[in-house]
Amino acid sequence: MKKMMLLALLPILSMTASSAVVTREIVYKIDTTTCKGFLAYDDAVTTKRPGILVVHEWWGLNDFTKGKTKDLAALGYVAFAADMYGNGQSTADMKTAGAMAGAVRGTPKMRQRVVTAFSELLKQPFVDASRTAAIGFCFGGSAVLELAYSGANVKDIVTFHGGLFPAQPQDITNIKAKILVLHGADDPTLKPEAIALFQDTMRKSKADWQMVYFGNSVHAFTNPGNGTDNGKGMAYNALSAARAWKYMKDFFAETL
Repeated sequence: MKKMMLLALLPILSMTASSAVVTREIVYKIDTTTCKGFLAYDDAVTTKRPGILVVHEWWGLNDFTKGKTKDLAALGYVAFAADMYGNGQSTADMKTAGAMAGAVRGTPKMRQRVVTAFSELLKQPFVDASRTAAIGFCFGGSAVLELAYSGANVKDIVTFHGGLFPAQPQDITNIKAKILVLHGADDPTLKPEAIALFQDTMRKSKADWQMVYFGNSVHAFTNPGNGTDNGKGMAYNALSAARAWKYMKDFFAETL
């Protein structure tokens, strides 16, 4: 009997052993710009599942963003990291990052590029288009808010220490997504009046939104590459990063 049970389990054990997160580059065009996104999913699952768009920090589509994309795939999602700058560009130089972000943020390119990246996610064969979300870090947090403001049919939006800006009057009623804002309580990059303006827009929109503050945390608190010196205004906080990720998972569990 024991031998028969073991033999019956072998296919299951083999399937589990072969289960792995696979990744590949997805090339897509926005006007004359060639973008190189990063797709991650578990190839052992053959059914449709929720899709998550991931938008990078101002550094570009780097290893940090790709790592988060793979983490989401390990949770059972199809995750697609957008390329907001084109050609898969990334940098470790603050001046260069500022220039690349400045060429997109606050311009029509921001919405165009995040909406196009979202459409690329929906094209993936294993994505259930009725169950989608988008997350963004810093610059990417602003981008995923732009996706929500566009009226996209996305269920959940999560910003990690993202730039917060209000929806334009014509976009206030467009928001269909639930919105979760994860913010460092000591983040020096956002003035209280900017946060108040964002929250006022959320109230006017009647959106389902929430904002969580993390104590002893400054800007970019989820990225270990930032060191741990809060005095620089941008630093990693391992506890806040873990808590923020759990908030995201619980938020997704409500909808996805």
